[in-house]
Amino acid sequence: MTNVKINKNVEIMDSTLRDGEQTPGVAFTPAEKLQIVRYAVNQLRVDRMEIGSCRVSEGEFSGVAAVLEWAAAKGCLPSMEILGFLDGGKSAGWIKAAGGKTVNLLGKGSEIHCRGQLRLTPDKHTLLVQKEIENAVNMGLSVNLYLEDWARGMRSSLGYVLGLIDKVKDMPVQRIMLADTLGVLHPEELAEYIRWLRDAFGDIHFDFHGHNDYGMVTALSLAAVRAGISGVHTTINGLGERAGNQPLAQFVAAVNDMTDRHVRVSEKHLYAASNLVQALSGKRYAWNAPVVGSDVFTQTCGVHADGDKKGGLYVNQLLPERFGRSRDYALGKLSGKASLDKNLEAIGSELDQNERQKVLQEIIRLGDRKKHVTAADLPFVIGAVLRAPVDEIFRITSYRIVTVHNALPEAELTLTGPGGEITTASSGDGGFDAFFKALRKAARHFRLLLPRLLDYEVRIPPGGKTDAIVETTITWYRREGGNIVTNGVDCDQLAAAVAAVQKMLNMVARDKKYSECAPGEDE
Repeated sequence: MTNVKINKNVEIMDSTLRDGEQTPGVAFTPAEKLQIVRYAVNQLRVDRMEIGSCRVSEGEFSGVAAVLEWAAAKGCLPSMEILGFLDGGKSAGWIKAAGGKTVNLLGKGSEIHCRGQLRLTPDKHTLLVQKEIENAVNMGLSVNLYLEDWARGMRSSLGYVLGLIDKVKDMPVQRIMLADTLGVLHPEELAEYIRWLRDAFGDIHFDFHGHNDYGMVTALSLAAVRAGISGVHTTINGLGERAGNQPLAQFVAAVNDMTDRHVRVSEKHLYAASNLVQALSGKRYAWNAPVVGSDVFTQTCGVHADGDKKGGLYVNQLLPERFGRSRDYALGKLSGKASLDKNLEAIGSELDQNERQKVLQEIIRLGDRKKHVTAADLPFVIGAVLRAPVDEIFRITSYRIVTVHNALPEAELTLTGPGGEITTASSGDGGFDAFFKALRKAARHFRLLLPRLLDYEVRIPPGGKTDAIVETTITWYRREGGNIVTNGVDCDQLAAAVAAVQKMLNMVARDKKYSECAPGEDE
Protein backbone atom coordinates (compact mmCIF):
# COMPACT_ATOMS: atom_id res chain seq x y z
CA MET A 1 0.00 0.00 0.00
CA THR A 2 1.37 3.44 -0.92
CA ASN A 3 2.57 5.81 1.77
CA VAL A 4 2.15 8.83 -0.50
CA LYS A 5 0.14 11.51 1.27
CA ILE A 6 -3.30 12.21 -0.17
CA ASN A 7 -4.17 15.87 -0.65
CA LYS A 8 -7.54 16.58 0.96
CA ASN A 9 -8.54 18.82 -1.93
CA VAL A 10 -9.64 17.13 -5.17
CA GLU A 11 -8.75 19.29 -8.14
CA ILE A 12 -11.46 19.68 -10.78
CA MET A 13 -10.73 20.23 -14.44
CA ASP A 14 -13.95 21.05 -16.27
CA SER A 15 -14.07 20.13 -19.96
CA THR A 16 -17.51 21.47 -20.90
CA LEU A 17 -15.95 23.64 -23.62
CA ARG A 18 -13.82 20.83 -25.10
CA ASP A 19 -15.17 17.34 -24.42
CA GLY A 20 -18.64 18.83 -23.94
CA GLU A 21 -18.53 20.04 -27.52
CA GLN A 22 -18.31 16.43 -28.65
CA THR A 23 -21.98 16.16 -27.71
CA PRO A 24 -23.94 15.79 -30.97
CA GLY A 25 -25.28 19.18 -32.05
CA VAL A 26 -23.30 21.24 -29.52
CA ALA A 27 -20.93 23.98 -30.69
CA PHE A 28 -20.37 27.05 -28.56
CA THR A 29 -19.72 30.40 -30.21
CA PRO A 30 -16.76 32.50 -28.98
CA ALA A 31 -19.15 34.68 -26.97
CA GLU A 32 -20.78 31.62 -25.40
CA LYS A 33 -17.43 30.08 -24.48
CA LEU A 34 -16.46 33.30 -22.74
CA GLN A 35 -19.75 33.50 -20.88
CA ILE A 36 -19.39 29.94 -19.56
CA VAL A 37 -15.75 30.46 -18.55
CA ARG A 38 -16.58 33.65 -16.69
CA TYR A 39 -19.27 31.91 -14.67
CA ALA A 40 -17.17 28.83 -14.03
CA VAL A 41 -14.22 30.88 -12.75
CA ASN A 42 -15.96 33.76 -10.97
CA GLN A 43 -18.92 31.91 -9.44
CA LEU A 44 -18.26 28.15 -9.50
CA ARG A 45 -14.54 28.55 -8.76
CA VAL A 46 -13.44 25.47 -10.71
CA ASP A 47 -9.68 24.84 -10.54
CA ARG A 48 -8.98 24.41 -14.25
CA MET A 49 -10.87 24.51 -17.55
CA GLU A 50 -10.23 22.78 -20.85
CA ILE A 51 -11.48 25.42 -23.27
CA GLY A 52 -10.99 23.90 -26.72
CA SER A 53 -9.07 21.76 -29.19
CA CYS A 54 -6.10 22.80 -31.34
CA ARG A 55 -6.32 23.27 -35.07
CA VAL A 56 -10.05 22.61 -35.38
CA SER A 57 -11.31 25.75 -37.12
CA GLU A 58 -10.95 29.51 -37.32
CA GLY A 59 -14.00 29.82 -35.08
CA GLU A 60 -12.37 27.62 -32.45
CA PHE A 61 -9.21 29.73 -32.58
CA SER A 62 -11.25 32.93 -32.11
CA GLY A 63 -13.19 31.45 -29.21
CA VAL A 64 -10.08 30.13 -27.46
CA ALA A 65 -8.20 33.40 -28.01
CA ALA A 66 -11.06 35.45 -26.53
CA VAL A 67 -11.15 33.25 -23.43
CA LEU A 68 -7.36 33.41 -23.04
CA GLU A 69 -7.35 37.20 -23.33
CA TRP A 70 -9.95 37.42 -20.55
CA ALA A 71 -8.06 34.86 -18.44
CA ALA A 72 -4.80 36.81 -18.78
CA ALA A 73 -6.49 39.93 -17.45
CA LYS A 74 -8.10 37.87 -14.69
CA GLY A 75 -4.80 36.27 -13.68
CA CYS A 76 -5.84 32.67 -14.32
CA LEU A 77 -4.19 32.01 -17.68
CA PRO A 78 -2.26 28.84 -16.62
CA SER A 79 -5.54 27.14 -15.62
CA MET A 80 -6.95 27.51 -19.16
CA GLU A 81 -5.99 24.31 -21.00
CA ILE A 82 -6.24 23.29 -24.66
CA LEU A 83 -6.15 19.80 -26.16
CA GLY A 84 -3.11 19.24 -28.40
CA PHE A 85 -1.88 16.40 -30.57
CA LEU A 86 1.27 14.56 -31.64
CA ASP A 87 1.82 16.76 -34.68
CA GLY A 88 5.43 17.90 -34.60
CA GLY A 89 4.85 21.06 -32.57
CA LYS A 90 1.92 22.42 -34.61
CA SER A 91 -0.48 22.23 -31.67
CA ALA A 92 2.01 23.97 -29.41
CA GLY A 93 2.41 26.74 -31.99
CA TRP A 94 -1.37 27.10 -32.32
CA ILE A 95 -1.76 27.46 -28.55
CA LYS A 96 1.09 29.98 -28.30
CA ALA A 97 -0.42 32.05 -31.12
CA ALA A 98 -3.79 32.08 -29.35
CA GLY A 99 -2.13 33.32 -26.15
CA GLY A 100 -2.28 30.08 -24.19
CA LYS A 101 0.05 28.66 -21.58
CA THR A 102 -1.04 25.02 -21.13
CA VAL A 103 -1.37 22.10 -23.53
CA ASN A 104 -3.15 18.83 -22.71
CA LEU A 105 -1.20 16.53 -24.98
CA LEU A 106 -3.14 13.53 -26.31
CA GLY A 107 -1.09 10.34 -26.15
CA LYS A 108 -2.22 6.74 -26.44
CA GLY A 109 -2.88 4.91 -23.18
CA SER A 110 -3.31 1.44 -24.70
CA GLU A 111 -1.12 -0.55 -27.04
CA ILE A 112 -4.11 -1.40 -29.22
CA HIS A 113 -4.68 2.32 -29.88
CA CYS A 114 -0.98 2.93 -30.38
CA ARG A 115 -0.61 0.23 -33.00
CA GLY A 116 -4.12 0.29 -34.45
CA GLN A 117 -4.74 4.01 -34.86
CA LEU A 118 -1.27 5.59 -35.07
CA ARG A 119 0.37 2.57 -36.76
CA LEU A 120 3.32 3.01 -34.40
CA THR A 121 5.33 0.70 -32.22
CA PRO A 122 5.26 1.56 -28.50
CA ASP A 123 8.89 2.78 -28.67
CA LYS A 124 8.20 5.13 -31.59
CA HIS A 125 5.07 6.44 -29.89
CA THR A 126 7.04 7.14 -26.69
CA LEU A 127 9.68 9.05 -28.65
CA LEU A 128 6.97 11.16 -30.30
CA VAL A 129 5.42 11.96 -26.93
CA GLN A 130 8.79 12.95 -25.48
CA LYS A 131 9.59 15.15 -28.48
CA GLU A 132 6.18 16.83 -28.29
CA ILE A 133 6.70 17.59 -24.60
CA GLU A 134 10.07 19.15 -25.39
CA ASN A 135 8.57 21.25 -28.22
CA ALA A 136 5.84 22.60 -25.97
CA VAL A 137 8.18 23.39 -23.09
CA ASN A 138 10.59 25.14 -25.46
CA MET A 139 7.69 27.36 -26.54
CA GLY A 140 7.02 28.28 -22.94
CA LEU A 141 4.02 26.01 -22.40
CA SER A 142 3.12 23.78 -19.45
CA VAL A 143 2.26 20.20 -20.39
CA ASN A 144 -0.33 17.73 -19.11
CA LEU A 145 -0.39 14.31 -20.75
CA TYR A 146 -3.62 12.49 -21.62
CA LEU A 147 -3.45 8.70 -21.82
CA GLU A 148 -6.36 7.99 -24.16
CA ASP A 149 -7.97 4.55 -23.65
CA TRP A 150 -5.86 4.10 -20.49
CA ALA A 151 -8.58 1.89 -18.94
CA ARG A 152 -8.27 -0.80 -21.60
CA GLY A 153 -4.51 -0.33 -21.58
CA MET A 154 -4.40 -1.32 -17.92
CA ARG A 155 -6.49 -4.39 -18.69
CA SER A 156 -4.71 -5.64 -21.77
CA SER A 157 -1.27 -3.99 -21.97
CA LEU A 158 -0.12 -3.10 -18.45
CA GLY A 159 3.53 -3.20 -19.43
CA TYR A 160 2.90 -0.68 -22.19
CA VAL A 161 1.20 1.76 -19.79
CA LEU A 162 3.83 1.45 -17.07
CA GLY A 163 6.62 1.78 -19.61
CA LEU A 164 5.19 4.98 -21.09
CA ILE A 165 4.66 6.61 -17.70
CA ASP A 166 8.15 5.60 -16.62
CA LYS A 167 9.67 7.30 -19.70
CA VAL A 168 7.91 10.64 -19.07
CA LYS A 169 7.84 10.75 -15.26
CA ASP A 170 11.05 12.76 -15.03
CA MET A 171 10.11 15.14 -17.85
CA PRO A 172 8.40 18.50 -17.20
CA VAL A 173 4.89 17.04 -17.23
CA GLN A 174 2.54 18.60 -14.66
CA ARG A 175 -0.19 15.94 -14.71
CA ILE A 176 -0.86 12.54 -16.25
CA MET A 177 -4.54 12.18 -17.10
CA LEU A 178 -6.02 8.68 -17.02
CA ALA A 179 -8.92 8.30 -19.44
CA ASP A 180 -11.62 5.66 -19.31
CA THR A 181 -12.40 6.73 -22.86
CA LEU A 182 -15.10 4.13 -23.47
CA GLY A 183 -16.54 4.06 -19.96
CA VAL A 184 -15.77 0.36 -19.44
CA LEU A 185 -14.32 0.18 -15.93
CA HIS A 186 -15.86 -1.09 -12.70
CA PRO A 187 -15.29 1.12 -9.62
CA GLU A 188 -13.31 -1.54 -7.71
CA GLU A 189 -11.18 -2.23 -10.77
CA LEU A 190 -10.47 1.48 -11.23
CA ALA A 191 -9.48 1.93 -7.58
CA GLU A 192 -7.05 -0.99 -7.84
CA TYR A 193 -5.41 0.45 -10.97
CA ILE A 194 -4.96 3.85 -9.34
CA ARG A 195 -3.38 2.30 -6.26
CA TRP A 196 -0.96 0.38 -8.50
CA LEU A 197 0.15 3.61 -10.21
CA ARG A 198 0.47 5.51 -6.96
CA ASP A 199 2.56 2.69 -5.47
CA ALA A 200 4.75 2.60 -8.58
CA PHE A 201 5.16 6.32 -9.26
CA GLY A 202 4.72 8.08 -5.94
CA ASP A 203 3.96 11.80 -6.10
CA ILE A 204 2.95 12.09 -9.76
CA HIS A 205 -0.28 14.09 -10.10
CA PHE A 206 -2.85 11.77 -11.71
CA ASP A 207 -6.24 12.93 -13.01
CA PHE A 208 -9.18 10.64 -13.80
CA HIS A 209 -11.27 11.29 -16.91
CA GLY A 210 -14.46 9.19 -16.91
CA HIS A 211 -17.31 8.50 -19.30
CA ASN A 212 -20.83 7.41 -18.40
CA ASP A 213 -21.57 4.59 -20.84
CA TYR A 214 -22.85 2.27 -18.10
CA GLY A 215 -24.36 5.05 -15.99
CA MET A 216 -21.60 4.52 -13.40
CA VAL A 217 -19.35 7.52 -13.92
CA THR A 218 -20.01 9.14 -10.52
CA ALA A 219 -19.33 5.82 -8.79
CA LEU A 220 -16.10 5.57 -10.79
CA SER A 221 -15.00 9.11 -9.96
CA LEU A 222 -15.79 8.53 -6.30
CA ALA A 223 -13.73 5.32 -6.33
CA ALA A 224 -10.86 7.27 -7.87
CA VAL A 225 -11.10 9.91 -5.15
CA ARG A 226 -11.02 7.31 -2.39
CA ALA A 227 -8.03 5.63 -4.03
CA GLY A 228 -6.12 8.92 -3.88
CA ILE A 229 -6.53 10.46 -7.35
CA SER A 230 -5.37 14.08 -7.40
CA GLY A 231 -7.91 15.43 -9.88
CA VAL A 232 -11.11 14.54 -11.72
CA HIS A 233 -12.47 15.82 -15.04
CA THR A 234 -16.10 16.94 -15.32
CA THR A 235 -18.52 18.65 -17.66
CA ILE A 236 -21.50 20.74 -16.68
CA ASN A 237 -24.68 18.65 -17.07
CA GLY A 238 -22.52 15.68 -18.10
CA LEU A 239 -22.16 16.91 -21.68
CA GLY A 240 -20.01 14.67 -23.85
CA GLU A 241 -19.94 12.01 -26.50
CA ARG A 242 -22.32 9.02 -26.28
CA ALA A 243 -23.64 8.86 -22.68
CA GLY A 244 -21.55 11.86 -21.69
CA ASN A 245 -18.90 12.66 -19.07
CA GLN A 246 -18.87 13.09 -15.32
CA PRO A 247 -21.57 15.66 -14.40
CA LEU A 248 -20.02 18.40 -12.30
CA ALA A 249 -22.90 18.83 -9.83
CA GLN A 250 -23.16 15.12 -8.96
CA PHE A 251 -19.43 14.85 -8.42
CA VAL A 252 -19.20 17.88 -6.15
CA ALA A 253 -22.04 16.68 -3.91
CA ALA A 254 -20.73 13.10 -3.79
CA VAL A 255 -17.18 14.08 -2.81
CA ASN A 256 -18.34 16.52 -0.14
CA ASP A 257 -20.84 14.09 1.40
CA MET A 258 -19.27 10.66 0.90
CA THR A 259 -15.53 11.11 1.36
CA ASP A 260 -13.16 12.82 3.78
CA ARG A 261 -11.92 14.97 0.88
CA HIS A 262 -13.44 18.10 -0.62
CA VAL A 263 -13.58 20.33 -3.70
CA ARG A 264 -13.36 24.11 -4.03
CA VAL A 265 -16.42 24.45 -6.25
CA SER A 266 -19.26 26.59 -4.89
CA GLU A 267 -22.32 24.40 -4.43
CA LYS A 268 -24.70 27.37 -4.46
CA HIS A 269 -23.84 28.16 -8.07
CA LEU A 270 -24.19 24.67 -9.56
CA TYR A 271 -27.87 25.04 -10.46
CA ALA A 272 -27.40 28.37 -12.23
CA ALA A 273 -24.41 26.99 -14.12
CA SER A 274 -26.48 24.02 -15.27
CA ASN A 275 -29.23 26.31 -16.52
CA LEU A 276 -26.71 28.51 -18.31
CA VAL A 277 -25.13 25.57 -20.15
CA GLN A 278 -28.55 24.07 -20.88
CA ALA A 279 -29.62 27.32 -22.54
CA LEU A 280 -26.42 27.79 -24.55
CA SER A 281 -26.00 24.14 -25.59
CA GLY A 282 -29.64 23.47 -26.42
CA LYS A 283 -29.34 20.15 -24.56
CA ARG A 284 -31.83 19.78 -21.73
CA TYR A 285 -30.79 17.85 -18.66
CA ALA A 286 -33.15 15.28 -17.16
CA TRP A 287 -35.89 16.31 -14.73
CA ASN A 288 -34.49 13.81 -12.22
CA ALA A 289 -30.80 14.68 -12.65
CA PRO A 290 -29.29 14.71 -9.15
CA VAL A 291 -28.81 18.18 -7.61
CA VAL A 292 -29.92 20.19 -10.68
CA GLY A 293 -32.99 18.36 -12.04
CA SER A 294 -36.27 20.28 -11.97
CA ASP A 295 -38.03 17.74 -9.73
CA VAL A 296 -35.30 16.40 -7.46
CA PHE A 297 -36.28 18.56 -4.49
CA THR A 298 -40.02 17.96 -4.90
CA GLN A 299 -41.88 15.63 -2.56
CA THR A 300 -45.04 14.20 -4.15
CA CYS A 301 -46.20 11.60 -1.64
CA GLY A 302 -48.39 12.92 1.15
CA VAL A 303 -46.81 10.46 3.59
CA HIS A 304 -43.40 12.04 2.92
CA ALA A 305 -44.76 15.54 3.43
CA ASP A 306 -46.28 14.42 6.72
CA GLY A 307 -42.97 12.91 7.82
CA ASP A 308 -41.10 16.10 6.99
CA LYS A 309 -43.65 18.16 8.89
CA LYS A 310 -43.16 15.96 11.96
CA GLY A 311 -39.40 16.13 12.04
CA GLY A 312 -37.67 16.04 8.63
CA LEU A 313 -38.03 12.28 8.38
CA TYR A 314 -37.61 12.22 4.59
CA VAL A 315 -34.69 14.65 4.34
CA ASN A 316 -31.10 13.61 3.50
CA GLN A 317 -27.81 15.51 3.29
CA LEU A 318 -28.74 16.92 -0.10
CA LEU A 319 -30.53 19.92 1.32
CA PRO A 320 -31.77 22.13 -1.52
CA GLU A 321 -30.55 25.27 0.26
CA ARG A 322 -26.97 24.08 -0.30
CA PHE A 323 -27.52 24.54 -4.02
CA GLY A 324 -29.51 27.77 -3.93
CA ARG A 325 -32.80 25.91 -4.27
CA SER A 326 -35.84 25.13 -2.11
CA ARG A 327 -37.91 22.05 -1.32
CA ASP A 328 -41.35 21.82 -2.92
CA TYR A 329 -44.30 19.66 -1.98
CA ALA A 330 -46.19 18.69 -5.12
CA LEU A 331 -49.96 18.73 -5.08
CA GLY A 332 -51.70 15.97 -7.00
CA LYS A 333 -53.60 12.74 -6.61
CA LEU A 334 -51.07 11.43 -4.04
CA SER A 335 -51.30 14.54 -1.91
CA GLY A 336 -52.42 14.59 1.71
CA LYS A 337 -53.21 17.30 4.20
CA ALA A 338 -49.54 17.79 5.04
CA SER A 339 -48.67 18.52 1.40
CA LEU A 340 -51.45 21.09 1.21
CA ASP A 341 -50.45 22.65 4.53
CA LYS A 342 -46.84 23.05 3.34
CA ASN A 343 -48.00 24.86 0.20
CA LEU A 344 -50.53 27.03 2.04
CA GLU A 345 -47.74 28.06 4.38
CA ALA A 346 -45.51 28.90 1.40
CA ILE A 347 -48.08 31.29 -0.09
CA GLY A 348 -49.19 32.67 3.29
CA SER A 349 -52.78 31.45 3.03
CA GLU A 350 -55.06 29.98 5.71
CA LEU A 351 -58.17 27.86 5.21
CA ASP A 352 -60.55 26.33 7.69
CA GLN A 353 -60.88 22.55 7.86
CA ASN A 354 -63.89 22.38 5.54
CA GLU A 355 -62.26 24.64 2.94
CA ARG A 356 -59.01 22.67 3.09
CA GLN A 357 -60.88 19.44 2.44
CA LYS A 358 -62.65 20.91 -0.60
CA VAL A 359 -59.40 22.31 -1.98
CA LEU A 360 -57.67 18.95 -1.45
CA GLN A 361 -60.46 17.14 -3.32
CA GLU A 362 -60.08 19.55 -6.23
CA ILE A 363 -56.29 19.05 -6.23
CA ILE A 364 -56.76 15.28 -6.38
CA ARG A 365 -59.23 15.71 -9.27
CA LEU A 366 -56.75 17.84 -11.17
CA GLY A 367 -53.95 15.45 -10.24
CA ASP A 368 -55.69 12.67 -12.14
CA ARG A 369 -55.27 14.79 -15.27
CA LYS A 370 -51.98 16.61 -14.57
CA LYS A 371 -48.73 15.51 -13.01
CA HIS A 372 -48.94 17.96 -10.13
CA VAL A 373 -50.36 21.29 -9.05
CA THR A 374 -47.68 23.84 -8.15
CA ALA A 375 -47.70 26.43 -5.38
CA ALA A 376 -48.21 29.03 -8.11
CA ASP A 377 -51.34 27.17 -9.24
CA LEU A 378 -52.75 26.95 -5.73
CA PRO A 379 -54.35 30.44 -5.51
CA PHE A 380 -56.31 29.65 -8.67
CA VAL A 381 -57.55 26.37 -7.21
CA ILE A 382 -58.50 27.99 -3.91
CA GLY A 383 -60.37 30.78 -5.67
CA ALA A 384 -62.28 28.33 -7.84
CA VAL A 385 -63.28 26.20 -4.85
CA LEU A 386 -64.33 29.10 -2.63
CA ARG A 387 -66.41 30.64 -5.41
CA ALA A 388 -68.10 27.36 -6.36
CA PRO A 389 -71.90 27.16 -5.93
CA VAL A 390 -73.09 25.38 -2.81
CA ASP A 391 -75.43 23.24 -4.88
CA GLU A 392 -75.76 22.65 -8.60
CA ILE A 393 -79.16 23.00 -10.29
CA PHE A 394 -77.66 22.64 -13.76
CA ARG A 395 -74.76 20.49 -14.91
CA ILE A 396 -73.09 20.24 -18.30
CA THR A 397 -72.67 16.49 -18.17
CA SER A 398 -70.84 16.06 -21.47
CA TYR A 399 -69.55 18.13 -24.36
CA ARG A 400 -67.59 17.69 -27.56
CA ILE A 401 -66.02 20.51 -29.58
CA VAL A 402 -64.43 19.90 -32.97
CA THR A 403 -62.22 22.44 -34.75
CA VAL A 404 -60.93 21.65 -38.22
CA HIS A 405 -58.84 23.83 -40.51
CA ASN A 406 -60.95 25.73 -43.10
CA ALA A 407 -64.23 24.53 -41.57
CA LEU A 408 -66.66 25.99 -39.03
CA PRO A 409 -66.10 24.61 -35.52
CA GLU A 410 -68.89 22.40 -34.23
CA ALA A 411 -70.02 21.64 -30.70
CA GLU A 412 -72.41 19.22 -29.02
CA LEU A 413 -73.34 19.18 -25.34
CA THR A 414 -75.72 17.64 -22.86
CA LEU A 415 -77.26 19.86 -20.18
CA THR A 416 -78.91 18.31 -17.14
CA GLY A 417 -81.39 20.37 -15.12
CA PRO A 418 -84.68 20.22 -13.23
CA GLY A 419 -86.79 17.48 -14.77
CA GLY A 420 -84.32 15.91 -17.19
CA GLU A 421 -81.61 16.58 -19.73
CA ILE A 422 -81.23 17.71 -23.34
CA THR A 423 -78.54 17.31 -25.98
CA THR A 424 -78.01 20.09 -28.52
CA ALA A 425 -75.48 20.96 -31.21
CA SER A 426 -74.38 24.04 -33.12
CA SER A 427 -71.58 25.54 -35.19
CA GLY A 428 -69.85 28.86 -34.60
CA ASP A 429 -67.00 31.18 -35.46
CA GLY A 430 -64.78 29.48 -32.89
CA GLY A 431 -64.84 26.48 -30.58
CA PHE A 432 -66.23 28.40 -27.61
CA ASP A 433 -68.72 30.28 -29.81
CA ALA A 434 -70.06 26.96 -31.14
CA PHE A 435 -70.28 25.62 -27.59
CA PHE A 436 -72.15 28.65 -26.30
CA LYS A 437 -74.65 28.63 -29.18
CA ALA A 438 -75.39 24.97 -28.42
CA LEU A 439 -75.80 25.94 -24.75
CA ARG A 440 -78.34 28.63 -25.65
CA LYS A 441 -80.45 26.01 -27.38
CA ALA A 442 -80.30 23.77 -24.34
CA ALA A 443 -81.05 26.66 -21.98
CA ARG A 444 -84.25 27.51 -23.86
CA HIS A 445 -85.49 24.00 -23.17
CA PHE A 446 -85.29 24.82 -19.45
CA ARG A 447 -86.61 28.37 -20.01
CA LEU A 448 -83.30 29.67 -18.73
CA LEU A 449 -82.38 33.27 -19.53
CA LEU A 450 -78.66 33.43 -20.38
CA PRO A 451 -76.67 36.61 -19.81
CA ARG A 452 -74.41 38.02 -22.52
CA LEU A 453 -70.67 37.42 -22.45
CA LEU A 454 -68.89 40.68 -21.70
CA ASP A 455 -65.28 39.68 -21.09
CA TYR A 456 -63.25 36.47 -21.35
CA GLU A 457 -59.84 36.22 -19.67
CA VAL A 458 -57.39 33.34 -19.53
CA ARG A 459 -54.46 33.23 -17.08
CA ILE A 460 -51.71 30.80 -16.18
CA PRO A 461 -49.37 31.16 -13.18
CA PRO A 462 -46.26 33.35 -13.68
CA GLY A 463 -43.62 31.25 -15.37
CA GLY A 464 -46.19 28.58 -16.22
CA LYS A 465 -45.68 26.29 -19.19
CA THR A 466 -48.08 24.81 -21.73
CA ASP A 467 -49.20 22.16 -19.23
CA ALA A 468 -49.85 24.68 -16.45
CA ILE A 469 -53.10 25.05 -14.58
CA VAL A 470 -55.38 27.47 -16.46
CA GLU A 471 -57.82 29.89 -14.89
CA THR A 472 -60.59 31.20 -17.14
CA THR A 473 -62.55 34.18 -15.85
CA ILE A 474 -65.71 35.27 -17.69
CA THR A 475 -67.70 38.43 -17.03
CA TRP A 476 -71.41 38.25 -17.97
CA TYR A 477 -73.77 41.18 -18.57
CA ARG A 478 -77.42 41.13 -17.38
CA ARG A 479 -79.99 43.89 -17.88
CA GLU A 480 -81.81 43.20 -14.64
CA GLY A 481 -78.86 43.47 -12.27
CA GLY A 482 -75.12 43.74 -11.95
CA ASN A 483 -72.60 41.81 -13.95
CA ILE A 484 -71.79 38.21 -13.03
CA VAL A 485 -68.14 37.08 -12.81
CA THR A 486 -67.40 33.35 -12.83
CA ASN A 487 -64.20 31.41 -13.16
CA GLY A 488 -63.06 27.87 -13.83
CA VAL A 489 -59.76 26.14 -13.17
CA ASP A 490 -58.40 23.15 -15.04
CA CYS A 491 -55.29 21.97 -16.83
CA ASP A 492 -57.29 22.28 -20.08
CA GLN A 493 -58.26 25.79 -21.17
CA LEU A 494 -61.59 24.75 -22.69
CA ALA A 495 -62.52 22.66 -19.65
CA ALA A 496 -61.79 25.69 -17.45
CA ALA A 497 -64.12 27.81 -19.61
CA VAL A 498 -66.89 25.16 -19.39
CA ALA A 499 -66.52 25.16 -15.59
CA ALA A 500 -66.93 28.95 -15.57
CA VAL A 501 -70.04 28.67 -17.75
CA GLN A 502 -71.57 26.05 -15.48
CA LYS A 503 -71.09 28.32 -12.47
CA MET A 504 -72.89 31.09 -14.35
CA LEU A 505 -75.81 28.79 -15.11
CA ASN A 506 -76.26 27.95 -11.44
CA MET A 507 -75.90 31.55 -10.27
CA VAL A 508 -78.64 32.59 -12.68
CA ALA A 509 -80.77 29.61 -11.68
CA ARG A 510 -80.59 30.51 -8.00
CA ASP A 511 -81.74 34.02 -8.92
CA LYS A 512 -84.98 32.39 -10.25
CA LYS A 513 -84.52 34.10 -13.63
CA TYR A 514 -84.60 30.94 -15.68
CA SER A 515 -88.36 30.41 -15.19
CA GLU A 516 -89.14 33.81 -16.73
CA CYS A 517 -87.53 33.15 -20.10
CA ALA A 518 -89.80 32.61 -23.10
CA PRO A 519 -88.72 30.30 -25.93
CA GLY A 520 -86.45 32.19 -28.35
CA GLU A 521 -85.65 34.94 -25.84
CA ASP A 522 -82.15 35.58 -24.53
CA GLU A 523 -79.96 38.51 -23.71
